[in-house]
Amino acid sequence: MRITIVGGHGKIALLLAPLLVEAGHEVTSVVRNPDHAADVEETGATALVSSVEDADTDALTELLSGQDAVVWSAGAGGGSPERTDAVDRDAAIRSMDAAVAAGVSRYVMVSFSGASADHLVPEDDPFRRYQDAKIAADEHLRSTELDWTVLGPGALTTDPSDGRVNPDASSRDGDESPRELVAHVAAAVLADNRASRKTLVFGAGEVPIDAWLGNL
Repeated sequence: MRITIVGGHGKIALLLAPLLVEAGHEVTSVVRNPDHAADVEETGATALVSSVEDADTDALTELLSGQDAVVWSAGAGGGSPERTDAVDRDAAIRSMDAAVAAGVSRYVMVSFSGASADHLVPEDDPFRRYQDAKIAADEHLRSTELDWTVLGPGALTTDPSDGRVNPDASSRDGDESPRELVAHVAAAVLADNRASRKTLVFGAGEVPIDAWLGNL
């Protein structure tokens, strides 16, 4: 597959890219800062410098032309509320519309387990802006005709992972998800029809990823 990772210099993306390259995929990682291109190239992926925050739908359609799949792993990273809306909501939604226009069928969204109206934090909590942005992006993705999967890991950690999940995880239970585990899950679901058009909430656990997907 020809796969584009948006947010290619993020911690999850830098773990995901070499997994995909090793599996034989052709990987393009989109980065905003040209200084990050060398780090991306070390993963075996091809670095593409572009600001998805500033690119309109037509530009993103051209960027995704000829690709088979998109992994959205970009984020404002706790910046201003305005930038959170611009990246985590608006740019993400434009990328979905661009994927449709470019004929890219597969789209994997790296979201989080609390991106649900069932888990809203108070409106005066600074985190709420990010939560609302992710909920809006995820809901837009589910409304498209794309072959989508929304990944809902728990609180991200830098712990190593043996590739096993807790499929009964919930944001209310305080589940944690190593970034390495998120990368392994993203790599696994990209070419797995069992994950198609599903939202997968998970944390670290004892169930192998393939067994988990087999029970969906």
